[in-house]
Amino acid sequence: QVQLVESGGGLVQPGGSLTLSCAASGSGVRDMAYYRQVPGKQREWVATITYGYDRDYADFVKGRFTISREIEKDTMWLQMKRLNSEDTGVYYCNVRTGFGNEYWGQGTQVTVSS
Repeated sequence: QVQLVESGGGLVQPGGSLTLSCAASGSGVRDMAYYRQVPGKQREWVATITYGYDRDYADFVKGRFTISREIEKDTMWLQMKRLNSEDTGVYYCNVRTGFGNEYWGQGTQVTVSS
């Protein structure tokens, strides 16, 4: 069983920055990822970082968001820059374990508004 605790959401002005974090407790954590659900859309994938530190990003965040992690602490961060109103939504931490299980965080709200 893995539990996820997310933090870092909030209100930011357009063009601003915000960093989200996700701390996992439990065993077998492998790939970690962020998804988001923006108003009027289904949940969509944002970025992934593997156990080997390979990173992949959705096209709409490339060059603006950076995903990182610390294996020893099973913690992941999503640094978001040049935010715009279309980035407003609930961001979810996602973890997959070596046992084939998948877990979701509770979500954290990100609001980009002046």
